[in-house]
Amino acid sequence: EGPERFPPLRNEAAVRVLQGPMKGIQGHCNSCYMDAALFSLFSCTSVLDSMLFMPFPLCDRNVQGILRDEIVSPLRRTGFVRASSMMHLREQLTDKGQCSSFTNAEKDPEEFLNLLMQQILGIEPLLKLQSGGQEQECYCYQIFMDKQEDLVVPDVQQLVEHSFLSSDLKLVEIPSCFIIQMPRFGKEYKMFSKIIPSLELDITDLLLDSPRECCLCGDVATLECS
Repeated sequence: EGPERFPPLRNEAAVRVLQGPMKGIQGHCNSCYMDAALFSLFSCTSVLDSMLFMPFPLCDRNVQGILRDEIVSPLRRTGFVRASSMMHLREQLTDKGQCSSFTNAEKDPEEFLNLLMQQILGIEPLLKLQSGGQEQECYCYQIFMDKQEDLVVPDVQQLVEHSFLSSDLKLVEIPSCFIIQMPRFGKEYKMFSKIIPSLELDITDLLLDSPRECCLCGDVATLECS
């Protein structure tokens, strides 16, 4: 008999289980980057549930078991994960990774996801990007952009489009999962005080060689002006 499966929380169930005090993933000792990442990836969506169950080529079953049984299952079942469970995972990441400070220091979420997905589980990259004719593969996309005076309270759609445009990037194919890291600059400076979540993301203009409509005549476009 395999491990018990708890479906992700949806609609009224998500509100009922996740709202209120002592809900979510308990923070401890600079764990916020990891708490927020895992909550986003697993609380209300099953798109990455293969990480919890699939025997990937490099898969460390111990880490996979901790992630599934001590973090994702209680999060979906009761809406709460203890800091001790997260510390168990952080200790394993420290053992498996090249870095000794996963248990006490703040990290970039991308560093955490790369270690977990690539080195520990052996998952294929989720994104294929092209810039200047060069293709690159990665697990998540971090938004980089200059301060835009016209974007006071932006939504995710605007930020992704601005970032892709300023970096001359295109998606080579439609990703199975599009993990996006919002812009942030530590405790002292935030680029935006608020970012509105886009409940749907239109990637039509971000796709390489995607047929699109000419804004002048309505036929299939042959040229793109940035």
